[in-house]
Amino acid sequence: MRTRFRAKPRLFEHKGHTICDLGKIYLADGEMVTFVTPSGRECDFTAKEWGFYLGPSLNSRLRKEGFKVALVLNEAGQIYVLAVERDKVVRFRSYLARGQNLTILCWLDEWIP
Repeated sequence: MRTRFRAKPRLFEHKGHTICDLGKIYLADGEMVTFVTPSGRECDFTAKEWGFYLGPSLNSRLRKEGFKVALVLNEAGQIYVLAVERDKVVRFRSYLARGQNLTILCWLDEWIP
C-alpha cells in the first residue's frame, strides 16, 4: 500500500455540503483498507487484480456491522451504492430530502435474507 496525503486538504462544495479531499491510497492486489465510522462500524475496501471489492457482503457482514445498503439514482441518471448506518436511516432520508435529488431504488441488503 502507498499513500499520498495532501499537505493541505482540498475543500469543495457540492449541493450545500463541504467535501474534504485528504489524498489517495494506492492498493495492490489482495490489499485491504478498513474504514471505521465514529461509532466503530467497519467497512472494508479490497483491491483485486480485476478491480475492487467495494465492501464486504451486503447481506451478511455489512448487516452485522450495522449498515443498510442503498442503491440510489441521481437526477443525472448516475447510480450510487451507499452504506447507511442502521440507526441513522432517518438522518439519511433527511439528507435525501434536502435537495440532493437522489432516489432510493432499493435496499440491497434486503434482497436476500
